[in-house]
Amino acid sequence: MSLRKALLAATALALPTAAAQAQPVTGLYVGAGAGVNFRHDAESRGVRIVPDNPGFAGVASLGWGFGNGVRAEIEGNYRENEIDKLTVEGAPGVRSSSGYLRSYGVMGNALFDLNLDRFFGLPLAPYVGVGAGYVWNEIKNARFTRGTTSYRIDDSGDGQFAYQAIAGVAFKLFDVPGLAFTAEYRFLGTLNPKIGIDRVSGPPRGDVAAGFRPENYNHSALLGVRYNFGAPRPAPVVTEQPVAPRQPEVARTYLVFFDWNRADLTDRARQIIGEAANASRTARATRIEVAGHADRSGTPQYNQRLSQRRADVVAAELVRQGVNRGDIGVTAFGESRPLVPTADGVREPQNRRVEIVLR
Repeated sequence: MSLRKALLAATALALPTAAAQAQPVTGLYVGAGAGVNFRHDAESRGVRIVPDNPGFAGVASLGWGFGNGVRAEIEGNYRENEIDKLTVEGAPGVRSSSGYLRSYGVMGNALFDLNLDRFFGLPLAPYVGVGAGYVWNEIKNARFTRGTTSYRIDDSGDGQFAYQAIAGVAFKLFDVPGLAFTAEYRFLGTLNPKIGIDRVSGPPRGDVAAGFRPENYNHSALLGVRYNFGAPRPAPVVTEQPVAPRQPEVARTYLVFFDWNRADLTDRARQIIGEAANASRTARATRIEVAGHADRSGTPQYNQRLSQRRADVVAAELVRQGVNRGDIGVTAFGESRPLVPTADGVREPQNRRVEIVLR
């Protein structure tokens, strides 16, 4: 019980301290993962079952990102370990055969994403979370003999309240918007399930209980994939057909500036984006262009990725402030279109920007 409380408390305390570094996941997403499961010994009323570690663990989830680092999801999970050994206290003559320890259930999780891009220059988004739900526990085909009496543990499942702590990291693929690979650790525990012990043959004995309530604690390491349907997409390349001359359109431009090597929004930046969002509604803009830029203080390849992240963050904030995502086109120019021309390696604040153009 102390292990569970410590893990849950550590995860909960980590959430508010990282709020300023949130990497937004916006809208609907799905995920799945598989890996290994390490289960503690199951022991109660003198009966001890030792799992054969590692076993298998798998999860699948459906969730929603709120665009500020917070996510909520529903998860289905499955874990299985073979039984390595079964013992009964005070009964050295026990002979046992292997079986399986299984659990499966549904959890509701709350998670928070952290943004480390600006520290390492890598598309990494660590995350932490907690969950609660309901898990069914099974022990299948476990047999043992005490003296001349044979017993079997073949319980089809007892559902109990479950809780978990989650820590992981997502590696985002910029070439495929919304797609990320994940690696994570999960601790899952449940209240003690009720498991029956059946006598198969032989005379009744008083030194073997008719049932027990073993503990259920699991440590899982998983690799997986996640796809965010609401991730900002680059603007499609459109070949325009010749049209009749028309009156030139009047464009309104808003500039959002960033600190050096940063892609997060300041309070002033959010205010400017809010002004652009309001103007798009009052002016009835039919197209909103969001273009990311960087100065020349890094490599062209890194600056291209940095300008894309800046443009994606601004587009996500526009959506959060009520702009239709389908009206937004996102492009990234890296260091190729400076507002102020400079030599290579120069940090120029006016070149670290995103331009919002209303047409």
